[in-house]
Amino acid sequence: MHPYLLHSGHLLLPTFGVLAALGLMAALTLSLRTAAIVGLDPDKLWNAGLFTLLCAFALSRILLIATNLHNFFAYPILLLTVPSLTSTGILLTLLAALIYLRIRHLPLLDTLDAWSPCASLVWAFLALGHFAEGSDAGLPTTLPWGIRIPPSHTRLHPVALYAAIAAATLTLILLKQLKNRRQPGDAVSLALAAAGTLQFLLTFFRQPYPYTTTSPYILLDPIQWIALGMIVVAAIILLLPRKLVSHAV
Repeated sequence: MHPYLLHSGHLLLPTFGVLAALGLMAALTLSLRTAAIVGLDPDKLWNAGLFTLLCAFALSRILLIATNLHNFFAYPILLLTVPSLTSTGILLTLLAALIYLRIRHLPLLDTLDAWSPCASLVWAFLALGHFAEGSDAGLPTTLPWGIRIPPSHTRLHPVALYAAIAAATLTLILLKQLKNRRQPGDAVSLALAAAGTLQFLLTFFRQPYPYTTTSPYILLDPIQWIALGMIVVAAIILLLPRKLVSHAV
């Protein structure tokens, strides 16, 4: 495991942070190409992507501070270094992005299609970051590619590496789909269905959440519920008239 690219005294450069930043920049750069494929203004899509990323960062920090005011006043710098993207932050970011798209007159499905391979590319970089820091622990395995996370000597499934390979493959598939799409929404529906299915399957190689094994009433992990939700949204996009979805915002 290599959680830090640089560790010198008080200077720490986390590998995950570096890979996340590279992934975001790569996704923004890729959006210039995907925008042209779907017939959107590349500059407008770049600005929309940058706005969404800044919203995700700002809103997540605001929520973190609001829910931890005492700790923020005591250790402001330390608290702001804590990962803070939550489901509430993601929901607020999506809402802000939808409002921005409406104001800038960017068609919803075309924009989501163009963003689909960019999102899967970010997923690949984030998965590599988790692999580097050893934060996505898998179940024990006897397979030769199993990894050990110190101090344990047990070989585990490299779930983060599985996810990175799956995400990179999905990115290539989506780029091909984008060039051959028949109507708006084809790429994003494929992205949601494929990513949801992959995430659902990957949970069978991950260590389960503690409360899912102790409570008989919880049948699925939270990630599995989110994955099923993604598949349902993909089905809705495919089944509903595309003009209706496009004018929903």
